[in-house]
Amino acid sequence: MALPPKVYQFLVSVFASFGSILYGYDLGVIAGAISSPDFKSRFNPTTTETGAVVSVFTGGAFFGAAFAGPSGDFLGRRLTIVIGAVIFLLGGGLQTGAQSLEYLYAGRVLAGLGVGFLVMIIPLYQAEIAHPSIRGSVTALQQFMLGIGALVASWTTYGCNRNFPDDSSKQWRISLSIQLVPAGVLALLMMLFPESPRWLIDHDRADEGLRTLARLHAHGNEQDPWVRAEYDQICETIAYEHQHEAKSYVELFTNRSSFRRLLLATAIQASVQMTGVSAIQYYSPILYGAIGISTDNTLKYQGISSVLALLAQAACIATIDWTGRRWAMIGGNLFNCLFFTIATIMLAVFPPGATNNASAAWAFIIVTWLYNISFSATNGPLSWIVPAEIFDTRTRSKGVSIGVMVSFAFNTMIGQVTPTAMEKIGWRFYILFVVCNFTNAVYFWATQPETKKRPLEEMNYLFSNAPWFVPGMNMKDFETHDLETRVQEVEQKGSVIRQEEA
Repeated sequence: MALPPKVYQFLVSVFASFGSILYGYDLGVIAGAISSPDFKSRFNPTTTETGAVVSVFTGGAFFGAAFAGPSGDFLGRRLTIVIGAVIFLLGGGLQTGAQSLEYLYAGRVLAGLGVGFLVMIIPLYQAEIAHPSIRGSVTALQQFMLGIGALVASWTTYGCNRNFPDDSSKQWRISLSIQLVPAGVLALLMMLFPESPRWLIDHDRADEGLRTLARLHAHGNEQDPWVRAEYDQICETIAYEHQHEAKSYVELFTNRSSFRRLLLATAIQASVQMTGVSAIQYYSPILYGAIGISTDNTLKYQGISSVLALLAQAACIATIDWTGRRWAMIGGNLFNCLFFTIATIMLAVFPPGATNNASAAWAFIIVTWLYNISFSATNGPLSWIVPAEIFDTRTRSKGVSIGVMVSFAFNTMIGQVTPTAMEKIGWRFYILFVVCNFTNAVYFWATQPETKKRPLEEMNYLFSNAPWFVPGMNMKDFETHDLETRVQEVEQKGSVIRQEEA
């Protein structure tokens, strides 16, 4: 029995999201690898060298996202995913077999480069193959699978640390090697799945685009009313874009509608890093150590945090096409602000390791878990959902690429600043994130229109005509219902033809 079309789209998107697993796993596994006794004794890294092992990954990812933009346009969405997976395989192999820190640096750069390709192109591909009614759930898979990668990394590191002796490189080589499995599967099988129909139509392969639309949405029936209406709308929109809309990176900044969308996408990606998610993840292990928790138990509590994040991400997948994007983004930032405020006050009043107040330290840990739930249910997934759906077909790859580059740039900055800031000014550094979470909420309240369930081809009308100051506008005034009208027209024509034949 054939799968329902939306189930098929969801499963294709799940497979593509294997690339997101790699991002989450690599981020999660490297902290355990560089802290293992064998790694320390074998390479004897300085604090600066340890920091470089972590930061060169995000540097590589920045450039990977930059290269993925033109690659997605010229080579297609699927082949760009394959390229990212192959590059990651090279980087993962170098990390696993590293005989010196230089090998490890090279592996981290290549792995980051591959991840940059993958996390940029995957949500874009998912958005272009999904029905508008499930697009949010489908693109939220990026954060969910990232969470799965982080979860597997947490418990893999914990298991390797417990079960291999301190003088065995298996403590860190096995955990680093596991990431090669999903990368290999993705590289081998991705070309068996459908290409984005929008990319095909944009590259003068309209017949193939129609067949792909039918395969995705109607079990291959090219005469299905929804397929015909969607196909006609895509063709007309792309023809208009070729003549009137932005085509180059420069025009993303000079075309008013495109610049508005680029500003929103980059603001979302920057704001996610300024929620403090990276800083709080960095500081949690230090806090655990300060209250006397062993390395084994530290890894276990980080694993618990990963489980909570995964449950929150699953909740987002289940509800985001019902709640919408706008208020989830605003509410998520407000809850983040609340939890960061509590955490900052607790750190100020009960400094870990100074007051010997274990109850206060544990309360701080619980607050960080609550923050993780809030972030994972809202801002984390939305940072991939919204940028992937707001651009035109001609500019989507370029716009998403710039957005992801901004994300990795801010991620690198926070990673470099946090250790020094926590050492010099301590809990006062957290005030920055209290303020940023609040200003994030205000900014998106003012500027982010609702985009849930709106066909991709109707985003241009929204961002070209809706006021830049969003509060007070009636979203329904900027709904064209063009796709629904086209479906009705096709159905009526079909009904007339059937009556005439009868």
